[in-house]
Amino acid sequence: MIIDVITIFPELIENFKEYGVIKEAFNKEIIKLNVHDLRDFSKDRHRKVDDKPYGGGFGMVMTAQPFFDAVSYIKKANGRVKKKNQKTILFTPRGKVLNQALIKDLSGLENIIMLCGRYEGVDERVTELIVDLEVSAGDYILTGGELPAMILIDSIARLMPGVIHSIESLEVESFEKNLLEYPQYTRPLNFKDKKVPEILLSGNHSEIEKWRKRKSEEITKKRRPDLFDKSF
Repeated sequence: MIIDVITIFPELIENFKEYGVIKEAFNKEIIKLNVHDLRDFSKDRHRKVDDKPYGGGFGMVMTAQPFFDAVSYIKKANGRVKKKNQKTILFTPRGKVLNQALIKDLSGLENIIMLCGRYEGVDERVTELIVDLEVSAGDYILTGGELPAMILIDSIARLMPGVIHSIESLEVESFEKNLLEYPQYTRPLNFKDKKVPEILLSGNHSEIEKWRKRKSEEITKKRRPDLFDKSF
C-alpha cells in the first residue's frame, strides 16, 4: 500500500512513523508513506495556502488550488494504481465516523491520499473536485487533520499481513463482531488483593472461551449498548 499525506506540518507525520508497529510496517516496506508539504504546491510567492472566507466570518479557510495540484501530482506519480483501488480522503468533523469496519475496507486499497485541513476548514471545491470520502475521527473538534491521519495510518498498518505477528490477536480485539474485548490478566496472580479469575488458571480452554465471550457481551452491553444491539 502507498499512503500519501498532504499537510502543512510534514514533520508531525515523519516523526510518527519512527515508533512501534508503524516503524516495522515501513521498515518491511509493507506500506510506503509519502509526506507532502502543502505549501510546496502553492502558487503564492509567500507559499500561502489560506485566505479570508467569502461572506465574512472568523478565521481563515484553506484554498483549493494547492490541494488540487498536490493530488494531481500524487495521482500522476502513482499512475500504476487503478482508480478503483485509490481514494482521496479529507478529514473533517462532518465526515463518516471512523470505525473498524471502515478501516478494514480502506486497508484493501492500494493507495490512500490523505488531506489534512487546518484553520476554519477547507474550500468546499476541494471536496467537490478531488475528495472521494470525508472522514471524522469522532464527535469532537481538533485543530487539524494530522491526528486523524495518524490514527488511520496506525489502524490500517496493524491489519496488513506481516505487521502483527499473531493473526489470532486481531480476531479477538475490541469491535470485532461488534463486541468489546474481554478482560486480560498477567502475573502476579494477586495484586492489591485483586486476584486473577480462577477460570483462567483452570487450563480448561473450552470453559475459558465461554467465560471470555460472556465477559465481552457483559462489557459491551454495559458500556456500548449501541454495539451490543448490532452483535445480535
